[in-house]
Amino acid sequence: MTNNSGTQSAAKLQKTLGLWHIIIIGLAYIQPMTLFDTFGLVSEESHKHVPTSYIIALIAILFTSISYGHMIRRYPSSGSAYTYAQKSIHPNVGFMVGWSSWLDYLLSPMVNIILAVIYLEALFPSVNHWVWVIVLTAFMTGINLRGARFVANFNSLIVIVQLLVIGIFTWMVYSKLQLGMNADGPITAAERYQLWSLEPFWNELTSVGALITGATLLCFSFTGFDSLSSLAEETKDTEKTLPKAIFLTALIAGVIFIISTYFMQLYFPSEPGKYFKNIAETQPEILLLVGGSLFQSYVLTFAIVTVMASGISAHAGVSRLMYVMGRDGVIDKKIFGHISPKSFTPSYNIMIVGAVALTAGFMDLDIVISMISFGALTAFTFVNLSVISRYALRDGRTKNAKDIFSFVVIPLLGFISIFAMWLEIEETALKYGLWWAMFGILYLGYKTKGFKHPAPQHNEFDDKF
Repeated sequence: MTNNSGTQSAAKLQKTLGLWHIIIIGLAYIQPMTLFDTFGLVSEESHKHVPTSYIIALIAILFTSISYGHMIRRYPSSGSAYTYAQKSIHPNVGFMVGWSSWLDYLLSPMVNIILAVIYLEALFPSVNHWVWVIVLTAFMTGINLRGARFVANFNSLIVIVQLLVIGIFTWMVYSKLQLGMNADGPITAAERYQLWSLEPFWNELTSVGALITGATLLCFSFTGFDSLSSLAEETKDTEKTLPKAIFLTALIAGVIFIISTYFMQLYFPSEPGKYFKNIAETQPEILLLVGGSLFQSYVLTFAIVTVMASGISAHAGVSRLMYVMGRDGVIDKKIFGHISPKSFTPSYNIMIVGAVALTAGFMDLDIVISMISFGALTAFTFVNLSVISRYALRDGRTKNAKDIFSFVVIPLLGFISIFAMWLEIEETALKYGLWWAMFGILYLGYKTKGFKHPAPQHNEFDDKF
């Protein structure tokens, strides 16, 4: 591509994605079958009320998805929460949001590598796990170097089959329950968890704090809807398509999670430790207990593909965030702000994320998931605050009831929902998250010469601070 003077112009991201492409990428990132992996851990934390924790998480996510929509219409940039906070609140705040979001985005591909290795080890226990880590990371990186449209097409069939697997699994559980059987044996009239019971949602033993703790962990299950905003510069008709895609992705995933875990909670009514050896990695055992060894082997084989599809989408999201921060100059522009003139992808970033994903061989799944929740909650919090700052405070959009509802009430409800999750966040997530934030503050102080200047930003929009 050349300009009129004959010199090569800078390569840019290309607008090739439509509504269906975005939803597919989002569902692949969310990976609906993750409900099998998180069920045991969330059942323990929520005191056996997994579907209710999903409802709480979904409500918070839907409010926040509306806020993402408002900000995308104003700032159709691949920087997501980083850009929104930067432009609407302050460049330094934006940097810290972007820095914290790295915990979410950078670790998400790693989670999928860990999950794939768990499934492969269940099928091939004699193979060293590092073989799988290296092969899967190389595959994920190679797919992303082909471009976002290729990622969407690769994920389409995988998402459809995932939904089919969940449907078959849920039907199998329902059939057992209808015959009067659960994982404990025959269901007697004296047992609480009968088919079509409200017990999985609420009973006299329910603890609101426990439900919110479960919902906090389930932010991991929804990470993906927010990363779609990082595809803003590759989406056709961004201001209309992307807000709709983000809301629909979260809603579709949430409905699937709630329905499926309702029947799962009925089938596994007791403490999860009774059924699972490792409550943080329950998918292999759940599949075996419900469908038998043949069903388990088939689904685990496919699950390897699904987690890779999720990892590929996560990989795409974080590489775009790094690109925007590099383009702004808050991190090295030559490396992180580079776009390949051949594939129109942030190729250096894609390879860097691949290198980070290799550390999956050293990490435990539960620790990584808890750390992701810190980055996700930070991003969700400041997207809601950015709507209030941008539209209500800076633009004065508070002169009629519609604007007050859209730009104050909805983001405030989103903020309150996310704040409730902050109150129940795991100590491990908070500790590592605060350490990461401290490093970010030190780096920001260096970059701004002792905070004498705002963090640098790309002159893409006309706002002044």
